[in-house]
Amino acid sequence: MTLVAGVDSSTQSCKVVIRDLETGAVVRSGRASHPDGTEVAPSHWWTALLVAIADAGGLDDVAAISVGGQQHGMVALDADGNVVRDALLWNDTRSAQAARDLIAEFGAEALAERTGLVPVASFTSTKLRWLRDNEPENAARVAAVALPHDWLTWRLRGYGPASESTLGPDLEALTTDRSDASGTGYWNPTTGEYDLNLLSAALGHGAFLPRVLGPAESSGTVHASFAASEPILGPGAGDNAAAGLGLGAAAGDVVVSIGTSGTVFAVTPQPIRDATGTVAGFASASGDFLPLIATLNAARVLDAFAHILGVDHDELSRLALAAEPGAGGSSLVPYFEGERTPNLPHATASLMGLTLASMTRENLARAAFEGMLCGLADGMDAIRGLGVTARRALIVGGAAQSPALAQVAAQVFDVPVEIPEPGEYVAAGAAVQAAWALTGSRPNWPLAIFAAPAQDVKPGIREAYAKSQATYGV
Repeated sequence: MTLVAGVDSSTQSCKVVIRDLETGAVVRSGRASHPDGTEVAPSHWWTALLVAIADAGGLDDVAAISVGGQQHGMVALDADGNVVRDALLWNDTRSAQAARDLIAEFGAEALAERTGLVPVASFTSTKLRWLRDNEPENAARVAAVALPHDWLTWRLRGYGPASESTLGPDLEALTTDRSDASGTGYWNPTTGEYDLNLLSAALGHGAFLPRVLGPAESSGTVHASFAASEPILGPGAGDNAAAGLGLGAAAGDVVVSIGTSGTVFAVTPQPIRDATGTVAGFASASGDFLPLIATLNAARVLDAFAHILGVDHDELSRLALAAEPGAGGSSLVPYFEGERTPNLPHATASLMGLTLASMTRENLARAAFEGMLCGLADGMDAIRGLGVTARRALIVGGAAQSPALAQVAAQVFDVPVEIPEPGEYVAAGAAVQAAWALTGSRPNWPLAIFAAPAQDVKPGIREAYAKSQATYGV
């Protein structure tokens, strides 16, 4: 049996999944936690990756591996390969003003044309501008800028600071892929080239950037100190693009991922440019394009309501199903951590329309599901508004197996909903990359569907949400 491995180095944890090349069946897996926070020392990711690999039984019998990772995180390196400062993650909103400054300097339409993006606080370019303006001494030290999966791949190959690696700090050995490069704000997904003028405008000077690999290209091999078999390393990918590969998403599929953040994305053969900045025109890991919206408030909304109601998630689902659609007239706008779509980084949440009669545990639980899903449905509408066809919604993430989520989704989304079997789809997509780099052919592993609730759209839910959202000026 030939084995391939995929890694998901996410915001919360690192997962390693080892699969059979022929069938895609999971053979074994491992996991390790990441620290909380919106800025993290990358050394924590490296430690977690090594622990997760060991927990998965090691790589000595694995032929290829690839690393999927959280997008946008700024890993700034000096000339000796040292991390200049803790990485600012995608969910760190301190660079909101930096995003506005870049838009003012270049114009939203020009930036969308040059990069497929209009800057928001999540993107790497805005974090570099924040560094330039707030920590100029650190900015001056930056010799190379990498993303989380770039840096982990580099370390697996044996590179890093001289005191921590075998091969030393060869910055020219850094590699990335088109999906993660497309989230930086200084790469053009249409031409496949970096926009070095935008990089300099963000950071204040030039810096080395990772070489961008194609979908089936190898970045090298794992160093023998980490795996005696020296597995081939695939190109890696941003988390959403990797999930798309793991799901086998194709034209007509819209993927709704409910994790720490919420994302809605589709696979298209042509690039998408949205000068409003609502839809990010990312590249996919398959050679296509990946128009995407992201929300900052997803599964944690359900966590918060479960906590305040003093119940677990099973009971939260039961309470929500005991309420009528519309939650007794109440509507949640769930901007607890600010929001990225719409771009309101300093907003807070609101629960509107409550009366003494409707103030029940059941309606509160129902409002949590409806509010979260309405925000994601708005994202699907934004993508379709750019000409993307949606034939079905594939809903994934830890919350997707909730009976209440399945039922409410079928009442909120106006396309058929399917919920795949629970799985680590980012790691699965990275394993697809590993297999692709190993064999030269993209594998076609089957996708099992867990639930396909009957479509039962309740227009009043979206209407009430839109009325509440209008108070934010949206």
